[in-house]
Amino acid sequence: MDAEFSVVSLANSSSLVYGVYMRHTLNGNSPMYMALSVLALLLVAVTMGLSLAHALEFPGKLRLDEPTYRAVQAIYYPGFTIGGLVGELGGMIFLAVLLFLTPTNTDKFWWTVAALALMILVHATYWVVTHPVNSAWLKDTQLGGASQFFFVLFSTQGADWRHMRSVWEWSHVARACFATFSFLSMTMAITR
Repeated sequence: MDAEFSVVSLANSSSLVYGVYMRHTLNGNSPMYMALSVLALLLVAVTMGLSLAHALEFPGKLRLDEPTYRAVQAIYYPGFTIGGLVGELGGMIFLAVLLFLTPTNTDKFWWTVAALALMILVHATYWVVTHPVNSAWLKDTQLGGASQFFFVLFSTQGADWRHMRSVWEWSHVARACFATFSFLSMTMAITR
């Protein structure tokens, strides 16, 4: 009976100590919490920057003929793929960690929820709309290793190149909007 009491007391004590530690060291004003917030903001900014770059190219790329457009599409790999992996996945992971550490009754929490939800929309737009077109563009390109596996996922049959161009370009405009609003939401979370 005393051993049970000791184990329960130890568990309760360690839970209390951990709770106090989390409230005092990783609260919304602590240096560690702010560092995590800034890192999350930076990763969201990477996502926003990459998607805005695509969106800003849109008007110019509409003037390209098919062979030139297809040639231009090939320059995005692997740079944008690596940047997207780091920015999008890293941003979503850090935003989720911040949500775990942020008290739910604060403005910071709800702004972080908005930032994460928007990042999920950015990422979902990629997989549902953009990625199948990427796979179609790259079907005749020799890829190796992880790239080959990555671009075969959710691949689609090629359609009229103008239709695929419109889908690809507009998906990046949507991603740029979602990412920009995610960036603004995370900025609001940091300033609250």
